[in-house]
Amino acid sequence: MSAPRRAVALVALLGALFVLGGAGPVSAHSAVRETTPGEGTVLKSAPKQVTMTFTESVGITDDSLRVLSPENRRVNAGDTEHASGRSDSVRVPLDDGLADGTYTVAWRVVSADSHPISGAFTFSIGKPSETTASVSAEPAVNPASGALYDIARYAAYAAVALLIGAATFVLVCRPDSAEPLRGLVRAGWWVLVASTAALLLIRGPYERGTGPSTLLDPELIENTLTSRPGWALLARLALLAGAAVFLVRLGRGAAAETEIPETESPEKESPEKEQVRPKPVVVAVGGVLAVGLAVTWAAAEHASAGIQVPLAMTSSVLHLLAMAVWLGGLAALLTTLHRSEALLPAASVARFSRLAFASVAVLVLTGVYQSWRGLGSWDAAFDTSYGRILVAKVCAVVLLLAAAGFSRRWTGRLTVAEEPLRVPVLETVGARAGGGADSGPGAGSSSGDTGESASAAAGDGSEEKPENESEQASAPGARRGALRRSVLAEVVVGVVVLVITTVLTGTQPGRAEIETAAAEETAAAGQRTASTTLIPFDVGTPGGHGKVQIVLEPGRVGENTVEAVIIGPDGGIATVPEIRLSFTLASQKIGPIDAGLTNKGGYWGTSSLNLPIPGTWTMKVTVRTSDIDQVSETRRVKIIR
Repeated sequence: MSAPRRAVALVALLGALFVLGGAGPVSAHSAVRETTPGEGTVLKSAPKQVTMTFTESVGITDDSLRVLSPENRRVNAGDTEHASGRSDSVRVPLDDGLADGTYTVAWRVVSADSHPISGAFTFSIGKPSETTASVSAEPAVNPASGALYDIARYAAYAAVALLIGAATFVLVCRPDSAEPLRGLVRAGWWVLVASTAALLLIRGPYERGTGPSTLLDPELIENTLTSRPGWALLARLALLAGAAVFLVRLGRGAAAETEIPETESPEKESPEKEQVRPKPVVVAVGGVLAVGLAVTWAAAEHASAGIQVPLAMTSSVLHLLAMAVWLGGLAALLTTLHRSEALLPAASVARFSRLAFASVAVLVLTGVYQSWRGLGSWDAAFDTSYGRILVAKVCAVVLLLAAAGFSRRWTGRLTVAEEPLRVPVLETVGARAGGGADSGPGAGSSSGDTGESASAAAGDGSEEKPENESEQASAPGARRGALRRSVLAEVVVGVVVLVITTVLTGTQPGRAEIETAAAEETAAAGQRTASTTLIPFDVGTPGGHGKVQIVLEPGRVGENTVEAVIIGPDGGIATVPEIRLSFTLASQKIGPIDAGLTNKGGYWGTSSLNLPIPGTWTMKVTVRTSDIDQVSETRRVKIIR
């Protein structure tokens, strides 16, 4: 199988693993911290604007926030914008004189690490309406566009590993011939160019949640080209153009070095060839191009958002480069072992062994930092999706290190085994010694029998010599076969690690998931000024059903204000003879505490409800609709400190 076909097979394997692994939607990397108005709240007057705050900075478009009336009519008075210059807060102004009813806010933004998220919430003015705007519960990403985008990402990761790893193998390990790796490098370059171009086109539908039919929509393409992910992809294409020039010149230089003058024999050329090293300027240019390519990933992934962004981006670049050098180098080593007409020198294998060891050290150091940054705590390792995937990656890396250990052992044996083969002069010395024995009779120092004996010994030696050479040649051959098998095992496990890594980049970090939960807790603790509970009731008589809306403010330990409103069967405000409300905390054996509601003219309420400790309280409301008809309902409500 040729090198390009092997590269295509590798990409196909990645795609198969992607399909088998399940192409689920990308997890949200940012989350809603607070909304104003709050979700489900009933306001006495119409708000001037709707504001949303997220756990990290987000990107927006003109219609990122759409506010819909109960009649499904947009009531935005302007475009969506960042609030007060804050990148994590967005707002949209509303029309004046909004009527009473329930309004729906549909929103869609892009997280700082380039993943789109969307959702919806409602609030009411005056009283909830019977009808609300219908918002389809579609995913943030269109399934077809999301699948194409993920396949392109997988192909890009595989291609950059092949490109950087194979080029590094040629420059650092210096095999006798780079010819078997030309196709591998070309395939890596072309696949990376194609996948990057595909990402540029798919990015628009991916962000907007539309299907692949909008790939060539000029508006979406323009939005992509003016966004940070779009800039990173354009920079990647520019760097690939420079890499093409670099690889062409590198290939010509390698071809010139492998030419053997007619006046020299291969035996004399080989020792000198081992000393040929790439020029420093070549290494420097290649290093700059490789680092630049890695930066285009770091600028659009997890490292670009969250804490310690400069350090995180540096770590991400080093991690990606080490991964590419190791896994791409393994592919290059395997290709050379299988395709090269000449045996790969043990010195080249030893150089790659040292290079792989250094790459693993970088991977471990940067991986530990990125794991800490992504998780934030030990609990997140098993309580979050990111943590569980990370644990799976660690297990795969352990298997990869085990395979690398076998390869390193066979490399050491191969190096030792080849040392005697580099001194064939020992056979010549043996021949000269035999000649000396034969010259003995010529000196008159031996009898004829002795000469025959010496001749027989020489004859035995000449018969055993080819057999010994065969044994010596077969031992390194067996070791090379074992090395090929161990490297193949490394490549297979390395592909699995690469797939898991790509899945990991599409998963919300554990730290962010925990921070989101904490943000919700904080919102409940201080930022939310009231909790609203809507409880249906039915006393079993004609017209004796409806809902009671209970607003508890601020829902914290200490003094609280309670307002209870009856919503009748027609959706309007209704009156009842009595509403009673009590709170019980069974775990602490507290209660029931009577709220002492009184008729305030249209609603029942109190401003002196005292709840002594935090916890999940049982709220019991009793609604009496006549002298003899009443019903009680219970709900749980959380009281925080």
